[in-house]
Amino acid sequence: MDTLDARGLSCPEPVVMISQAMASKADGYRMIVDAVAARENVTRYAQSQGYTVNVTENGGEWTLDITK
Repeated sequence: MDTLDARGLSCPEPVVMISQAMASKADGYRMIVDAVAARENVTRYAQSQGYTVNVTENGGEWTLDITK
Protein backbone atom coordinates (compact mmCIF):
# COMPACT_ATOMS: atom_id res chain seq x y z
CA MET A 1 0.00 0.00 0.00
CA ASP A 2 1.45 3.36 -1.03
CA THR A 3 1.67 5.99 1.72
CA LEU A 4 1.08 9.59 0.73
CA ASP A 5 2.13 12.31 3.16
CA ALA A 6 -0.09 15.36 2.76
CA ARG A 7 0.74 16.99 6.10
CA GLY A 8 1.15 20.71 5.77
CA LEU A 9 -0.74 20.87 2.49
CA SER A 10 -3.98 22.77 2.07
CA CYS A 11 -6.84 21.80 -0.19
CA PRO A 12 -7.05 21.03 -3.00
CA GLU A 13 -3.46 19.67 -2.94
CA PRO A 14 -4.25 16.46 -0.95
CA VAL A 15 -7.17 15.68 -3.30
CA VAL A 16 -4.91 16.22 -6.32
CA MET A 17 -2.30 13.90 -4.74
CA ILE A 18 -4.78 11.06 -4.21
CA SER A 19 -6.29 11.59 -7.64
CA GLN A 20 -2.87 11.26 -9.28
CA ALA A 21 -2.05 8.21 -7.15
CA MET A 22 -5.32 6.55 -8.14
CA ALA A 23 -4.20 6.66 -11.77
CA SER A 24 -2.02 3.66 -10.86
CA LYS A 25 -5.21 1.66 -10.21
CA ALA A 26 -3.81 0.14 -7.00
CA ASP A 27 -6.22 -1.56 -4.61
CA GLY A 28 -5.26 0.66 -1.69
CA TYR A 29 -3.55 3.77 -0.47
CA ARG A 30 -2.68 5.32 2.87
CA MET A 31 -2.71 9.08 3.24
CA ILE A 32 -1.64 11.12 6.25
CA VAL A 33 -3.23 14.56 6.65
CA ASP A 34 -3.20 17.17 9.39
CA ALA A 35 -6.17 19.33 8.38
CA VAL A 36 -9.85 18.58 8.93
CA ALA A 37 -10.74 19.95 5.48
CA ALA A 38 -8.20 17.66 3.82
CA ARG A 39 -9.54 14.66 5.75
CA GLU A 40 -13.10 15.41 4.69
CA ASN A 41 -12.32 16.29 1.06
CA VAL A 42 -10.05 13.29 0.43
CA THR A 43 -12.61 10.98 2.05
CA ARG A 44 -15.40 12.34 -0.15
CA TYR A 45 -13.29 12.12 -3.29
CA ALA A 46 -12.14 8.55 -2.60
CA GLN A 47 -15.70 7.43 -1.88
CA SER A 48 -16.89 9.02 -5.13
CA GLN A 49 -14.29 6.88 -6.94
CA GLY A 50 -15.62 3.68 -5.37
CA TYR A 51 -13.14 3.35 -2.51
CA THR A 52 -13.83 2.67 1.16
CA VAL A 53 -12.09 4.97 3.64
CA ASN A 54 -11.13 4.08 7.21
CA VAL A 55 -9.95 7.08 9.24
CA THR A 56 -7.86 6.92 12.42
CA GLU A 57 -6.72 9.92 14.43
CA ASN A 58 -3.41 10.28 16.22
CA GLY A 59 -2.56 13.55 17.93
CA GLY A 60 -4.09 15.97 15.44
CA GLU A 61 -3.15 13.94 12.39
CA TRP A 62 -5.35 11.51 10.52
CA THR A 63 -4.42 8.37 8.65
CA LEU A 64 -6.80 7.50 5.85
CA ASP A 65 -6.70 3.89 4.70
CA ILE A 66 -8.32 3.94 1.27
CA THR A 67 -9.21 0.56 -0.21
CA LYS A 68 -11.25 -0.89 -3.07
